[in-house]
Amino acid sequence: MYLEHYLKELNYYNMPEFLFKYLNSSSLVRLKKVGYFCGMDYASSDIYNFSEYISRFDHSLTVALIVYNLTHDKKATLAGLFHDIATPCFSHVIDYMNKDYEKQESTEEYTEFILRSDSYLKECLKKDGLCIEDIVDFKKYTIVDNDRPKVCADRIDGVVLTGIGWTKNITKKDISDIIHDMDIFINEDKEEEIGFKSIEIAKKVVDVSNTIDVYCHSREDNYMMELLANITRMSIDKKIITYDDLYRYNEQELFSLLSRTNYLDIHNLVDKFKNIKSEDIPKLDMPKVKRRDLNPLVKGKRIK
Repeated sequence: MYLEHYLKELNYYNMPEFLFKYLNSSSLVRLKKVGYFCGMDYASSDIYNFSEYISRFDHSLTVALIVYNLTHDKKATLAGLFHDIATPCFSHVIDYMNKDYEKQESTEEYTEFILRSDSYLKECLKKDGLCIEDIVDFKKYTIVDNDRPKVCADRIDGVVLTGIGWTKNITKKDISDIIHDMDIFINEDKEEEIGFKSIEIAKKVVDVSNTIDVYCHSREDNYMMELLANITRMSIDKKIITYDDLYRYNEQELFSLLSRTNYLDIHNLVDKFKNIKSEDIPKLDMPKVKRRDLNPLVKGKRIK
């Protein structure tokens, strides 16, 4: 299992003691049942063939481990751990539903509400002499999140996890090489940024990212993302579910609920989502979906 190898390389089994207690936070545990691939685990196997199940919890953990390994900064590490806490079931499909194709950040506004509603999290932070304000704005930690084409923990982790689970163009050796080649540099904007020590590793990351970008801009992926967005929107409009149910149910429960609907129009769309063949995907006008361009630093300088 590539994810297991990735966790070992990130020293998961020797993680800092302070992190353990946060992994039991109810708001974070919820993400174990939210898939990393936007509900496409339930889609037609003719369109998607993921190598293993990866959750938003996995992503949150690996981002935090990347940050900690590079910085040993508790605040930045925890900001990384909780950066995806507002992710609903079906993840970026809900951004499609909200017509946020390009930035795909429409659900992030719930981050503070969710964190402040987690009493166990607040107790853990108090024990560490921290507070919600230290972690709620994860974007202030440029190691955690930064604008493209810069590299940050969220972005490099997305490359690795998507390369593992979907595009399958990353090896265990690549994963090890990437982790051990990363370092922190000061970029042209005087920010801390994750970069690489060798051009070969940086180019490998860019190659994997470019393939992911092709997959994410494919006719098939955009059709399936829009299809599940329409199913979800119609289900909310018909009061089969509420918007809050995207956070109340786990993903498998929610998709099962949508699959059992008595509304024929939704039932037919769900059946299409689960069974459509690649050759039956129609041509469509592509939305302006987020680009995944990367221009990493190597020894402090952009590679292009």
